[in-house]
Amino acid sequence: MGPPLGRGYPTPAQPGYDWIVVLGAAQYGGRPSPALERRLEAALRLYQKGLAPRVAVAGGRLPGDRYSEGEVGCRYLRAKGVPQEALLCETQSQTTYENLLFLKPHLSGRVLLVTDAPHLARALFLARLLGLRAEGHGVPGAYPLAYWLREALYRLWLYLGLRPFPGGHGLKPPPNASGNPGTPAEGL
Repeated sequence: MGPPLGRGYPTPAQPGYDWIVVLGAAQYGGRPSPALERRLEAALRLYQKGLAPRVAVAGGRLPGDRYSEGEVGCRYLRAKGVPQEALLCETQSQTTYENLLFLKPHLSGRVLLVTDAPHLARALFLARLLGLRAEGHGVPGAYPLAYWLREALYRLWLYLGLRPFPGGHGLKPPPNASGNPGTPAEGL
């Protein structure tokens, strides 16, 4: 099923961004998952078009993983010709909120977020909550309806000023974006 009309397609991004930010997705044994690879390829094309001089890749590792999403993504982009000095590799975050929170001290100016089309609206909401000047590039694809619905539910929770408890049970207020983030719930 395709995205709802008017949603999820790449925005006509213009040059003048300070950063392209690739939000985390799984890696398998040091190789990007198909989702992470799609995000990295989209970011690479945007970088090669000159939309921003730097690329940040976010994402930690799951228990038992040898590699983080951030380091796998940076290694992938280096192999495709992005110079080391143009890359920032965030390797500790576990959620979208943490991706952005942990990158925030290193980002300045306009930021272009790159993520799956269904995920983009939530990512932009969280970026703006953190005070980032963010716009987005949704990577198109044949995403399942369940992904679109899950993201719509997450956005509803955020718009209501709530967030799920770890493990998805119940609701509690979101962390203070300017203070201690606490332990953001899985999936935020």
